[in-house]
Amino acid sequence: MTELPVLYSFRRCPYAIRARMAIVGADVPVRLREIILRDKPAEMLAASPKGTVPVLVLPDGQVIDESLDVMGWALAQHDPDNWLATRDDALIAQFDGPFKHHLDRYKYATRYAGADAVAHRDAALAILAGLEERLSAPWLAGVQPGFTDIAILPFVRQFRIADPDWFDQDLAQPNVQNWLAAFLQWPGFLAVMQKFPLWLSDGQEHMFPAA
Repeated sequence: MTELPVLYSFRRCPYAIRARMAIVGADVPVRLREIILRDKPAEMLAASPKGTVPVLVLPDGQVIDESLDVMGWALAQHDPDNWLATRDDALIAQFDGPFKHHLDRYKYATRYAGADAVAHRDAALAILAGLEERLSAPWLAGVQPGFTDIAILPFVRQFRIADPDWFDQDLAQPNVQNWLAAFLQWPGFLAVMQKFPLWLSDGQEHMFPAA
């Protein structure tokens, strides 16, 4: 595996999830190093001092440490389902920006002084409402998921995790609910959520996607 790119990842991070999903979709093998964010390895920090995941280190030493760039790199190697054609940067930016802002203050309100969890939940909900009418098909891309679905859905998953009963029972957005439910059962998502032992600076890596 010495000539393959190295991917530093954290299983539950939505940014890392979408990067891994693009790698699976592209079927581009990497050497996965699963980390925990409270104990970041020196090798990862040397490659990317900002200390966030994902971090992809290419064999020539180039470092890609933004999740959308990792997605773009993987699909530039191989894009069998034409995901790049479905990329909607404006919509993705809405979720990476305002939605993520409100999501954090809803899910982790105690971390933010003066944050009103319900107010931030409702602000995030208003952004989701903009998707309700667009989801006339199972996915934003149509009958199959595409780049924008994969880029956004890990954050919608986090929104649901904050209060699953409310999301499943009280949210009056059936298209959004069905969209997320399809994602959570989709083989592509399940493939990236398998658990790997932590990488401990001892050379233990994992071929990803698994053979």
